[in-house]
Amino acid sequence: MSLIKQLWLAIIALLLLSFVGSLAISITSSRDYIEQEVRIKNEDNATTLALSMSQLDKDLVILELLISAQFDTGYYRSITLRDAEGEVLVERRAGEYSGDVPAWFRSLVQFDVPTGNATIQDGWRQFGTLELESQHSYAYASLWRSMLELAGWFLLAGAISLAIATVMVRGIKHPLVRVVAQAKDISARRFTTIQEPRTLELREVAQAMNVLSANVRQMLSQESQKLDELRRHLQHDRVTGALNRDVLMGKLASLLGSDDARATGLMVMVRVQSLESLNDQLGHQATDQVLSTLVTELAALETSADEAMIGRLNGSDFLLMLPLEEQPDALLPRLQQALEKVAFSAPEANIRLATAVVAYHSNDERGPLLATLDDALAEAESDSSTTNIALRQREQGSLFGNHTDWRNALTAAIAQGPQLAYFPVVDAQNRVLHYECPARLELANAWQTAGLFIPWVTRFALEPALDIAVIKKALAQLDVNPDQCIGINLSIASINNAQFVNELRLLLEKQPALASKLCFEVPATLTPHTIGSLRGLCSALRPLGCQFGIEHVGAEFTKLADLHDVGLAYLKVDSSLIRGIHTSNEQQTIVRGMATLCHSLGIQVIAEGVTSSEELESLFRTGVDGATGPGVRLS
Repeated sequence: MSLIKQLWLAIIALLLLSFVGSLAISITSSRDYIEQEVRIKNEDNATTLALSMSQLDKDLVILELLISAQFDTGYYRSITLRDAEGEVLVERRAGEYSGDVPAWFRSLVQFDVPTGNATIQDGWRQFGTLELESQHSYAYASLWRSMLELAGWFLLAGAISLAIATVMVRGIKHPLVRVVAQAKDISARRFTTIQEPRTLELREVAQAMNVLSANVRQMLSQESQKLDELRRHLQHDRVTGALNRDVLMGKLASLLGSDDARATGLMVMVRVQSLESLNDQLGHQATDQVLSTLVTELAALETSADEAMIGRLNGSDFLLMLPLEEQPDALLPRLQQALEKVAFSAPEANIRLATAVVAYHSNDERGPLLATLDDALAEAESDSSTTNIALRQREQGSLFGNHTDWRNALTAAIAQGPQLAYFPVVDAQNRVLHYECPARLELANAWQTAGLFIPWVTRFALEPALDIAVIKKALAQLDVNPDQCIGINLSIASINNAQFVNELRLLLEKQPALASKLCFEVPATLTPHTIGSLRGLCSALRPLGCQFGIEHVGAEFTKLADLHDVGLAYLKVDSSLIRGIHTSNEQQTIVRGMATLCHSLGIQVIAEGVTSSEELESLFRTGVDGATGPGVRLS
């Protein structure tokens, strides 16, 4: 039984006890008082009447007239005159008055009043005995009215008391509900904090749980920072902070092999010419500072991610990946300005920075791309300019010739409805955890992957419409096959759109059984505002049984502390940390640390982009809970 019910039962029991006790005491006191008064009245009236009769002649007619006159003037039940031998000489008796008093009340009260007796004298001789009994039936009616009035006043007082108790219980219930909700969140490993109640006992409980949540967040922050420091130590160049060659090549292969929006962008390669001469001229420390400045300025060109994908290929070559960047002409002025800052950082030296820019697209091969960059760098090096930039325009066939055609085609395709591709996510026993289901849209009479149309969907702000269409398609698929569990990617724009969240909630509330089969995944590039929106989305959909996860987690793992109260079900590690993990102890160490920390919060860890059985075996040995990618096959 809940505490609130116990409080209400205690309040009601207390009120009933007060009512019954007050009523019993009132009735008992009134009955005793009435019995005493009636007994005194019987004695007084009997004595008075007997005295009057003693002074009269003892003619029975006169005595009967006197008795009748007395009987008619008061409320009497009976008056009886007996002779000295006890024989009845005169008797007057009235009927019992019941009125509107219930029989059960009369039997409950039951007055016990003795008859008044007095002796009638005839001179010095006893003539007879007078017995007089008052009509106390009217006392029942008076007592019944008193009880009804007392009950009425008690009901009024009880109603007022219950109203006051309702306010008090509500004041106790609201903070208690918050404390209970926080306890449930913590049991589900969602470490939330609440405002401390004013009630002493609840405040102490809330303080303890708030401290626990704060400690967990601090622990997550510290451990994720340590893990990030380890990742930087193992994967980054110690001089410039850029990624190592192998790590960058893994990220490049991951981007080219994906079919999402990140598979399209620009590559920038910068070569510091005559690095050895520059080192001799400036000195080792100053040259390292110039290289660090170069990495900092190039990384500043990436604004869509927390950590830029810039790596050091060798001593003098640096490569920058700019996903989602599609316009080389818009990039060139910013790139030129960044290179000039680097050149001017050491004006006493003739710093020459040969630069090449090449666009990349999904399913491009890494070898030809790097060869194209090398050719462009050779062209840049041949020029005498200190910041020469060579641009290689690689024509990528476009489905539509202009923005209007793209918008119309996308709007029509979304209205028609997408199709879902199915990629299994399996555990170590090859059991399906869920299916990743990226969308396919029919454009130009063919079903196109997300990597082709997502940049245009983003440009036209159609992400909420596309996501709703994908969710409707997923619900239709689940209606046919309810045993599946489907993972759906939600865009950042959709999460931040309040109208989308409301529409999604209303849509899923109509089919709660199917809603529990949906897993929503959001990109790891979360801003503080987006984290707040994600927290609201999770709160709205969690009662329906939906699960939530983060995809493409790499450097963004440090944000896990900010998500300690969201209630994530799983986290998908970016394929750049997975590619070739069976041959890299550093990657195994990083993934093992991520898995250990996530498991402490009850979060599953899933590896993305697995390409081989060797990677799969190595991943499960490091502690991941699931894997997906081209190398995952259902047995």
